[in-house]
Amino acid sequence: MPDAAIVVLAGTESASDLGRVVNALQTAKEFDDAGDDVEILFDGAGTQWVGELEDEDHDYHALYAQVAEHAQVCDYCAGAYDVEDEVEASEAEPADEYEGHPSIHSLVSDGYEVITY
Repeated sequence: MPDAAIVVLAGTESASDLGRVVNALQTAKEFDDAGDDVEILFDGAGTQWVGELEDEDHDYHALYAQVAEHAQVCDYCAGAYDVEDEVEASEAEPADEYEGHPSIHSLVSDGYEVITY
């Protein structure tokens, strides 16, 4: 079984950014449905998505809810993008293994395939 780390770097400013986050969530769901280990990392501008997707009125809230248990958010970037409150109120776990950021090195060392959106 392959393990996958889905990294969302796209912000919330454009339709193409929405497409990237939806593709990331769909990919995470596919891995999860197949019984594979999957992690979703919201990093950089991608941290802005957590509050948006937690909103039950968001078009893709239901898709997010199906994989939210696998979500992590870069602790440093949540602060940099001023979304700490939204992240704290979410199901997503803060990730701060390497200087306040998630450790991509650890994921690669653990055999995860890293996929970025």
